[in-house]
Amino acid sequence: MTVRTRTRVGIVGAGPAGLLLSHLLALRGIDSVVLENRSRAYCEARQRAGLLEAGAVELLRAVGLGDRMDAEGLDHGGIYLQFAGERHHIDFRELTGGRWVTIYAQTEIVKDLIKARLAAGAAIEFEVSDTEVRDLDSDAPVLRYTDSAGTRHEIGCDAIAGCDGFHGICRDSMPAGLVTVAERGYPYSWLGILATVPPSTDELIYSRHEDGFALHTMRTPQISRLYLQVPADEEIERWPDDRIWAELQHRLGMPGWDLKEGPITEKAISPMRSFVAAPMRYRRLFLAGDAAHIVPPTGAKGLNLAIADVTVLARALTSLLRGGNAELADVYSDTCLNRVWRATHFSWWMTSMLHVDPDQDAFGAALQLSQLRYVTSSRAAATTLAENYTGYFQPAWD
Repeated sequence: MTVRTRTRVGIVGAGPAGLLLSHLLALRGIDSVVLENRSRAYCEARQRAGLLEAGAVELLRAVGLGDRMDAEGLDHGGIYLQFAGERHHIDFRELTGGRWVTIYAQTEIVKDLIKARLAAGAAIEFEVSDTEVRDLDSDAPVLRYTDSAGTRHEIGCDAIAGCDGFHGICRDSMPAGLVTVAERGYPYSWLGILATVPPSTDELIYSRHEDGFALHTMRTPQISRLYLQVPADEEIERWPDDRIWAELQHRLGMPGWDLKEGPITEKAISPMRSFVAAPMRYRRLFLAGDAAHIVPPTGAKGLNLAIADVTVLARALTSLLRGGNAELADVYSDTCLNRVWRATHFSWWMTSMLHVDPDQDAFGAALQLSQLRYVTSSRAAATTLAENYTGYFQPAWD
């Protein structure tokens, strides 16, 4: 037997994009159902991004989600760029008229959102399977899925939001030939660790070392997050804890500065890629977040793009479903892609400037160092980095 129900917006994916969209729609009186194939525990534990642009911070505050972020988040007014044995500070606040970034893990945002949505009585279905989107050529698309108890459901919707990530079903459900993809693979990956040790820096350190990139960031005052550039096909088994710390010391080390070491609680290797799918909409099906675009993490843009997408989408759906005005929905894809390509370029630029290509020659290395010296000596160049890093084209919530 199939259970048939109805909602205004069906949302596929309970990551930050899907959950925040559900929250924003609720503030405008629009009900939704969120479907997720993973468990709640998995969603609240998976490690992802951890840096919020100033506009994303202000948005979360404006919609009632800022209390724990303000209590536990770490505000940063800049970053360090390290190369050729030198470490330089880029002062965001001074360069951008006061903008900043905040360290607050995506994991914690998801926890906050799930708690807020469930407290409001929202419908979130975890551990679903066999999810399908149907009737996309109509103004009444349908979501079908099987719940964790094995019951089949069909939800009639006014719109569907595909917030189901790069490997989700929604993008591939669009008509054949509609979506075009632009992508770039990078010849290296990131080995990332979480370590139970206080950070050795007050703000992020981006290090371009001749043996590969390294990054020192953090999650809390007690937990450090660090990364190493490794070959694209590297295996995690080749990196015991002692080797990881030795290589971090090697690539991040500076005279008079101490990298604190501690127990590694998690480590994983992630590929680096850029991916943009267009358009981000087909009739009443809308894509948001990683379902439509992926950026390398060097520019800290993935989470922020997802937040921006659903901010735009919530306004468009409100206008469409409550006011009958399709104008914002019609320009949703173009509006988002304008910002997505700016972030994609910035992420590519940061990645190319700081990583060592395995096929790089002396000419390429000299160009990287010249670019880094320019960024750290020219106010105009430093402002470009600061403006993009702290958030460009961040939509407001009103």
